[in-house]
Amino acid sequence: MIVLGYNGFTRSSELFGRLYGATGVDRHQLIGHDAAAALLIDGEVVAAVEEERLSRSKKTSDFPVNAIRWCLEHAGIGLDDVDVFAFPWRFTPEVADRMIAEICESRMPVVAKFDQLSRTGELYGHMLGRAAVHSDFMDRMDCVLDPNRLVLVPHHTAHLMCGAYLAGVRDAAFLVSDGRAETQSAVMGELRNGTVRVFEQCSVDHRNSLALAYGKITRYLGFVPNNDEYKVMGLAAYAPPPARNPLLTNAVQLRDDGSYSIFIPGDEGAYYAFFDRIFDGDSEKREEFDFRVKVAGLAQHMVEAVTAHQVRTLAAATEMDTLLFEGGLALNCVANTKMLQRSSFSGMEVGFGASDPGVAIGAAVHVGGLDSRPAASAVTPYLGPGYDDAEILEVLDRYADAIDWVELGEDEVVDRTAELLSTKTVVAWFQGRAEYGPRALGNRSILANPQFPDIKDIINLRVKHREPFRPFAPVVLASEAPNVFDLGKKKSSPHMTFVFPVRPEYRDRIPGACHVDGTARIQTVDDEQNPQLAALLRAFSARTGVPCLLNTSFNVAGEPIVCSPADAVRCLLDTEIDQLVMGRYLIGKKGRRDG
Repeated sequence: MIVLGYNGFTRSSELFGRLYGATGVDRHQLIGHDAAAALLIDGEVVAAVEEERLSRSKKTSDFPVNAIRWCLEHAGIGLDDVDVFAFPWRFTPEVADRMIAEICESRMPVVAKFDQLSRTGELYGHMLGRAAVHSDFMDRMDCVLDPNRLVLVPHHTAHLMCGAYLAGVRDAAFLVSDGRAETQSAVMGELRNGTVRVFEQCSVDHRNSLALAYGKITRYLGFVPNNDEYKVMGLAAYAPPPARNPLLTNAVQLRDDGSYSIFIPGDEGAYYAFFDRIFDGDSEKREEFDFRVKVAGLAQHMVEAVTAHQVRTLAAATEMDTLLFEGGLALNCVANTKMLQRSSFSGMEVGFGASDPGVAIGAAVHVGGLDSRPAASAVTPYLGPGYDDAEILEVLDRYADAIDWVELGEDEVVDRTAELLSTKTVVAWFQGRAEYGPRALGNRSILANPQFPDIKDIINLRVKHREPFRPFAPVVLASEAPNVFDLGKKKSSPHMTFVFPVRPEYRDRIPGACHVDGTARIQTVDDEQNPQLAALLRAFSARTGVPCLLNTSFNVAGEPIVCSPADAVRCLLDTEIDQLVMGRYLIGKKGRRDG
């Protein structure tokens, strides 16, 4: 069976912008962001790519026409060969009735209710409803599609199926928490022998979304909501644990059934005033680093307290040992570690597709059947486009006026790169197929030596062009990770979804990869997951005695991670990256020595 999962709407940006003001700093406050496509053949994901990597529009919500075409081309098939197209949103007429009822039962004035009903009706009719989704596919793919070949999958189900597939489990407790699905923002329950049971009493509707509350604080601090929450998480590390959290006393009510209510005004002006009142803030203080740190610490503490409340309830209601955590909130890797360590669960899995890129995979898995995955199939994030020597050389020739390059032997690539990294050299590393999901996991990465205390500042300011407080992640051999980091209950962390304390004896040895609070968001790697990156780590460690490399995404702030050789060369030329190792080619800028 061939199933293609996809996420994205042609008119999302237009409609949310016009109807709800989702423009400028609020441009990602919409449905369908992180558009992508994933191809499942006989139970195995063989190709997946986010639309942003091909269109070069970060976090795009557009219909993923380029991603769909690439997946089909990669597999050597056409639209007619696909049995089912799976879409990870299911706004049924029953869901529409609930949306209408929420508006009618709200406390807003009557005129405002009519306005809201009108906007919701336009959104449903032109974008969310089944007929609109079906029409969008046919218009963008220029085809006629039998309606029976289009299956709409509930959003949280798609998240869960992605997590279960990537973790290789059919039995686990689960928590899914994100900005919103069709009507809910968080659900929990059990996956037992592949069958889902939701603990309905624990569900939280979208009006009480913890992720959206975190997003409002993100905006209040001057960042982009539904995009920059990781900046707030990074800032929070500078704050001491709060003695008292005004968010927990003024904005959150925890309930005995594991659910919660959040009382933060919806209107921007109203929630700014609310936050100013409880944080003792104003427009000038919001620009101050210390104030931002204080608020970020309180926001992070709120997330940790609420998710711990959910997990305690879930653990008491199930005998499952493993917890699956999926949804956008699962990218909060600081909270993830604390959730696991403070719970009775022996294990916890957060996949590389935990946020909305994963729902394209999850929708396809749901339709294809979780139990149809071949037992021998490898689960890998390296599902995107790859390029051969001829394609790389064509791009190098095109940029010959600006770059120099040398061809290395297959056995030279790792040794020469390790030699460069033994000094204070910033190396862009472009190998194999592109990663899927928001993290750079070693095929489209910027690498550097973490033993230099100022390497973080060099990359933040000269390469990435981003805030100086932001930390970088180390990549380390799985066999070495327990020696360098306190992994707690975890044995590995291949997808950068957990944060661990750096052991005291290593903090001075890898200062560039150690955050202000003595932790690091690590990626573990072995020969099965990424043999070339593992070989590079061994060669680098043998030269330097340093057990890990600093690893960050190969892009600059505001841009998607590079996908193609042309993207890589442009990024090299537009930044102060020293060298680019792409396939077997070592590439530098004209007039600059290679280290």
